[in-house]
Amino acid sequence: MPTSFKIPFVTANPNSWGPPSEIDESNTDAGLVAKYAALPYSPFGRNDRLGRVADFTSGNKFMAGRYNRRTQHASEEDEEQAFQLVDTTKAQQSHKRFVNPASKRRMHSQRLRQINARRQQATGHQLDKMTRGAPAGRFGGRGAGRGGRGAGRGAGTFNNRNVDRQPSVAVQSDWVKVEELDLQKINKHLGIPSSIPTPEDVLWCGFVDTYNDSYDKVSARQPINLKRMENKLFYPVTTTDDPVLEKFAIDEAAQVFVTDTIMSHLMCSTRSVYPWDIVVQKLPNGTLFLDKRDNSQFDYLTVHETAYATPSPSEDEGINSSGRLSLESTMVCQNFSQQILKKSGRKQMDLPNPFYDEEDAEEVMEPASVAYRYRKWQLDDGTRVMCRTELHGLVKNTQYMTAFALNEYPAGSWRDKIDAQRGAVLATELKNNSFKLAKWTTQSLLAGADQMKIGFVARAAPKNPYEHQILATQFYRPKDFAQQITLNEGNMWAMFRLFVNMFQKLETGKYVLMRDPNKPILHLYRVPPNTFEDDEEDEEEEEKEE
Repeated sequence: MPTSFKIPFVTANPNSWGPPSEIDESNTDAGLVAKYAALPYSPFGRNDRLGRVADFTSGNKFMAGRYNRRTQHASEEDEEQAFQLVDTTKAQQSHKRFVNPASKRRMHSQRLRQINARRQQATGHQLDKMTRGAPAGRFGGRGAGRGGRGAGRGAGTFNNRNVDRQPSVAVQSDWVKVEELDLQKINKHLGIPSSIPTPEDVLWCGFVDTYNDSYDKVSARQPINLKRMENKLFYPVTTTDDPVLEKFAIDEAAQVFVTDTIMSHLMCSTRSVYPWDIVVQKLPNGTLFLDKRDNSQFDYLTVHETAYATPSPSEDEGINSSGRLSLESTMVCQNFSQQILKKSGRKQMDLPNPFYDEEDAEEVMEPASVAYRYRKWQLDDGTRVMCRTELHGLVKNTQYMTAFALNEYPAGSWRDKIDAQRGAVLATELKNNSFKLAKWTTQSLLAGADQMKIGFVARAAPKNPYEHQILATQFYRPKDFAQQITLNEGNMWAMFRLFVNMFQKLETGKYVLMRDPNKPILHLYRVPPNTFEDDEEDEEEEEKEE
């Protein structure tokens, strides 16, 4: 017997969604609609995620045969990608407590000493815990704001073009994009190479030790073990936390304030591959501060960043993942820069180290041998740039030097050819670490170093990332080395002038300049004034808990 079916009454409403405000009572079915007229109507947005109404793939054998596992897996991936932009971060508080700048610097200094102590003393499982999630996210892993859970899609293929990296910092919903710059087309915007401005020394702080000539005789046959400088303190202090630059800003000595690490990064940004970010703050009087975030990618060195076969960002690779290698390279470079010096013939500068606090420091700890040379340049348009540069040692009591170390990766080949084929080893490093070597050279040029010392350091055993040996050392003149790696000083300054001009056109506020993780494109976002400040407070609370 056929079942009768009656089409229910549906009220048309051409003006908006939901039932109409006025109901035609002459219709016989109007009473069915009238009882719902007083109920409130809740609209929904197109971006709201709705729950699954019915699953036709699990209980029905016919549908299960049509939708195989691959189709189900693909649909789940599409669903996750479609809703990956949902903001799951905690809401930022509108109120902000006032923090005394002196107190902030003191807390920042204490946190830096704790980080240095953990870096130098960590071995084995401790180092595994330190590197799990932090640098890996910044150098090709999941990135900040995603918990550093390992690699993204395509990370298993050791190919620089196929690795799907995540941004160095998560873009929030209240960030507004104001500019976009293509690094591959940036040479067209530079035009004629800029003239090289003449530096002016403004202030010297800290001290430098004398170079130990015995390290010139190091070879692969007679290597020297790399020591851990556990009693040395290193200060990767950003621009706004520098009390000297703060005083110069109050005196309006310049319009742009920056450190050599950030300045060299911008000058060589066309060679970068991994994602990075820089915080730009423009004051009402037009003054620019170029900053880095605490524990950002600027605090760690990269390994094989510009190589065709890059290290895997996945933590499953263990000691040879990009995050572990970056921390290992940073520790090797710091220890090398201090081991090749001797305390005899120490030269004190005009003022002591501005970041070292004797009251908080332990008796056995002392600042590393670093001379902070504050220099000022005047660009073509009259803009004055104040930068804090670093020098690491003294050669022959008259020449200043910088010191850096290259660590071998993959391990196991330098010992056979470093003595007879050092040029070939360096040429390979210039190809695989072009961006890192360009930054070192730029930092040496900005600091006015007479010599640049590069050490070649390898693991004592290929599977032991905690013990290293110095196989060779070599001095280079920064200007000659710049020509060798095709680094034009005029183009460097033209690149920096391009960024300064772009920042000067911005309105007063806070901005973030980010490199796209997978494309050679720079994105400039306008962000709320309290961006990243809540993260600093959370880090301080975590340090206290530890």
